[in-house]
Order: sequence, then C-alpha cells, then structure tokens
Amino acid sequence: MQTVNFIDLGLIDYKNAWDYQEEVFNKIVQTKIDNRTALPDQQKPTSNYLLFCEHPHVYTLGKSGHESNLLVNDQQLKEKNATYYKINRGGDITYHGPGQIVGYPILDLDNFFTDIHKYLRFLEEMVIRTLAEYGIESGRSKGETGVWLDAEDPLKARKICAMGVRASRWVTMHGFALNVNADLSYFGNIIPCGIVDKAVTSMDKELGVKIDQEEVKEKLKKHFAELFNCIVV
Repeated sequence: MQTVNFIDLGLIDYKNAWDYQEEVFNKIVQTKIDNRTALPDQQKPTSNYLLFCEHPHVYTLGKSGHESNLLVNDQQLKEKNATYYKINRGGDITYHGPGQIVGYPILDLDNFFTDIHKYLRFLEEMVIRTLAEYGIESGRSKGETGVWLDAEDPLKARKICAMGVRASRWVTMHGFALNVNADLSYFGNIIPCGIVDKAVTSMDKELGVKIDQEEVKEKLKKHFAELFNCIVV
C-alpha cells in the first residue's frame, strides 16, 4: 500500500504554493527520469504528496482559458485586494480565497493507476463523499469537471468544487478547490470555468452555518485514502 505525505501549508500566497508544488513535482519527475537508466538495484521509489492550503484572494487562468472570462481590470483587482496568474493547469479561470480548501495532490500515478480520467473521477468522488457526510447531495455535470449540486436542473445547477490538474510522466499537480466558507461575491468578477449559465455555492451557504474547515479536511483525507487505497501520513 502506498504512503502519501500530507502537508497543510495553511494560508499561503498562490505563487509561493505554486513554486512549492513545482519543486516537489520536479523532484518526482527527475527521480523517474533517473530510474530509466539506473540498474535494478539502484532504482529509487517515488514519493507522493497531498497538500492542503488556503490562498489570499486570487484568480488563476488555465492553459485552455480565455482572459475575457476575467471581468475586472488591474486597478479593480487592486481595489479588491486580489491577484491574477496565468498558470499551467488545464481548465479555464477560477477563484481561490479564504474559506476555501484547496488541495494539491502531487502523485506518481505509476504508483496507483495510469488513467487521468479515473484520477479526476476519484477526486470528485472524494468531495462527493465528504459533502454527503454533511447532508449535502452532490454529483457530476456531464462534460464538466468538478462537483455540482442539482446538476441536472439548469435553473438550480451550482458548482461547489472546481478542479484543474496538470500531469507529466504520470506525475500530477494542481487539483481541487472546495468552497467551504468562501466569500462567493468574488466569483462575480469572473465567468467561473468559462461557464456562463451556472452559479457557484459553498457549504456554509447550503447549510446556513459556518463550517469547521479542519473537520472537512479530515474527512477529505479519509475519503482520499479509501479511494486511492493508500495511507495518508
């Protein structure tokens, strides 16, 4: 059974977290490259990580995104105390901020399964199972990555967890953002994930009470370990 190293980075600037991800990601990739030419008894195992954090207000645009989905200019970003980055994950634009649990699994999928589609479905399932523990019924929206409420009803559909990942040599980075106690007004400055006709929501909005984020983290870790058949330490 694989071991996944858990690190909670707390409240951290987006760029600092991105740099940290890149550092961990590159070390794993380099180990895999070195193993290709190493003798059998010199092969080194690759490590796996699950990072949790919160970010100050920030908008990030994925490789396939369109800048037109950011609806504010540089001056307005400053007024809202927010930053903006173009990054190397898949997907379009999204928002991160306090009250959100952002998760960055940096896994060597050769240690688990080499299937990105399955990987994304497992991340969604982890969130779906966690929300169910709070009585929130959620699911998937056909053709749209992430976790949704009332996905089948165009008038009620709303996203509670966004996802966007990058993978190279079967090593993953970036991940998911679950709205727990997030200030949803910040989503009004973008067309979230480039989807114009669906709203966003959060756990506290759905339940009408502030949620214990540390408790949510523990539930996410539990379901992650179950789905990926690993030990999170």
